[in-house]
Amino acid sequence: MTETPTRPAGTIRLTTAQALVRFLSRQYTERDGTRQRLIGATWGIFGHGNVAGIGQALVEYADEMPFHQGRNEQAMVHAAVGYARQRGRLATHAVTTSIGPGATNLVTGAALATVNRLPVLLLPGDTFATRPADPVLQQLEVPYAGDVSVNDCLRPVSKYFDRVTRPEALIPAALAAMRVLTDPVETGAVTLALPQDVQAEAYDWPEEFFAERTWTVRRPAPDPRELAAAAAAVRDARRPLVVAGGGVHHSAAEDALREFADATRIPVAATQAGKGSLRHDHPADVGGIGHTGTATADELARTADLVIGVGTRYSDFTTASGTLFEATGVRFLNLNIAPFDGHKMAGTTLIADARAGLEALTQALRGHRVEPAYAVEYGDDKERWEQRVDAAFAADEPDVRPTQTQVLGVLDELVTDEDVLINAAGSLPGDLHKLWRARSPRQYHVEYGYSCMGYEIPAAIGVALAAPERPVWALVGDGTYLMNPTEIVTAVQENLPIKVVILQNHGYASIGGLSESVGGERFGTAYRFRAPDGSYTEGPLPVDLAANAASLGMRVLRAKTIRDLREALREARDADRPTCVYVETETADTVSGPPPAQAWWDVPVAETATRVSAVKAREEYDRHVTARRRHL
Repeated sequence: MTETPTRPAGTIRLTTAQALVRFLSRQYTERDGTRQRLIGATWGIFGHGNVAGIGQALVEYADEMPFHQGRNEQAMVHAAVGYARQRGRLATHAVTTSIGPGATNLVTGAALATVNRLPVLLLPGDTFATRPADPVLQQLEVPYAGDVSVNDCLRPVSKYFDRVTRPEALIPAALAAMRVLTDPVETGAVTLALPQDVQAEAYDWPEEFFAERTWTVRRPAPDPRELAAAAAAVRDARRPLVVAGGGVHHSAAEDALREFADATRIPVAATQAGKGSLRHDHPADVGGIGHTGTATADELARTADLVIGVGTRYSDFTTASGTLFEATGVRFLNLNIAPFDGHKMAGTTLIADARAGLEALTQALRGHRVEPAYAVEYGDDKERWEQRVDAAFAADEPDVRPTQTQVLGVLDELVTDEDVLINAAGSLPGDLHKLWRARSPRQYHVEYGYSCMGYEIPAAIGVALAAPERPVWALVGDGTYLMNPTEIVTAVQENLPIKVVILQNHGYASIGGLSESVGGERFGTAYRFRAPDGSYTEGPLPVDLAANAASLGMRVLRAKTIRDLREALREARDADRPTCVYVETETADTVSGPPPAQAWWDVPVAETATRVSAVKAREEYDRHVTARRRHL
């Protein structure tokens, strides 16, 4: 008679998937004495590769791991990213998918998370580790490598990747995944590829694996020598300028930045990710910087002798493709927790947490202020810019169709510190960066590191889950809406009162304008409608996006005039269910539109062409590109 093996003492027999779900439910972060759960919930779309593994485990531990049902794998990642950003990177969600197309749909969302340094845990199903059949459904056959699957396309967009081919391999893999998710330098998308047979395989897990574990999110202080050099650089500067990036928000350094600005009177410009680091009405706030920035910030950048980057990675929009910081001898001081970013622009480095670094630098500069004339100069420029914003926002004729900027102006009249605005693509990011008056640190949520069309609605769901007490607005153009509207169903299912504003201008207006400026003549950027006779005309398509949103379960308010818009936005803000405001916008050609770009952006133009538009665009390009410089 064969004896049944006894389970080792101090172990629990579970499947790999059950062990992973239970492990994730017991992970916490801690910063500044505040502890919270790391993985707040799991998103999932079930199919071949995860339904019998992770799916069963989520049923087994439903009381420990909340579950959200998505409609699109990419959108589930966006929702998790929105949640993580709203929670200051201290909490996130996991996302599980089937193998094959379900897994590859994660790639765009993973890239967005990693580019923006935001944590998200991806759990795609994978093909059999034991290979009982070969090939199996949805298996990519690679002639030169038997261990490659479609999940390997997630490697370059993940900050950590592992394929768990044995149950016991989950222990080091899961711990490594948590380490990366909670590392303020290395965080981003983390992928644990889970072969479907391994998910269902049982193993005797050590009980310690399931003990509650708290991951400390560090606040490294600056090195004393770097701090002394940084303080000296600031004292020597006559026209310093702070560029506040997303790192200010990630480290909750807004109060420290305000105290630094109050003490030194140094003006503060903001990247897309850093906007809202100071309130719009703070005397030192000079608005967005770079290609989509304000005239005030960009003129200060052109004459700055010291640029103090705080938590920024210096994208090409921020630097105007290397043409913005043009003063002779301009130097850079980079306060950043990541050495990779701190060394950009050949800057003097201050490697530290943004809040810790700002507090130390403020103390080291005690008594130092910029010359009063400099503060008066940028204060006057700021006031002149605000007058331009007022003109763009002005909506004094209630019975006309609004422009896009007038939509923003009406919304500006309505919101309070509590509202959150979400956007990612099209012409709205530029208008928002230049014009929006951010009232609180978490109000301005524009994803412009990856500028992913279709981000807004699922991200709004994530933000609403992270901050249910705040009104959440997803601002989308018609092109973006057509990319990814399906998560409206999820908002309806979860009864999340997000507010979706669809701005219908019947085409890809942003890229159309860019196409025109670079000699592309707006080709392929307007909607083309094929008539019964086979001919094509450009213009509005015979579709109704408002009706589409209504068919997905949203309450829809149509606004034809500025008067309608005011009423609809107010009603949407007060709504306790998902609500859409649909408005067709007037072109800026007929009324006052947003101020033009205040700085250049490098989009290479055809070097040789016969069409006049492209030849002229190339001449303009050559004129700008000569101003580019490398800061060494």
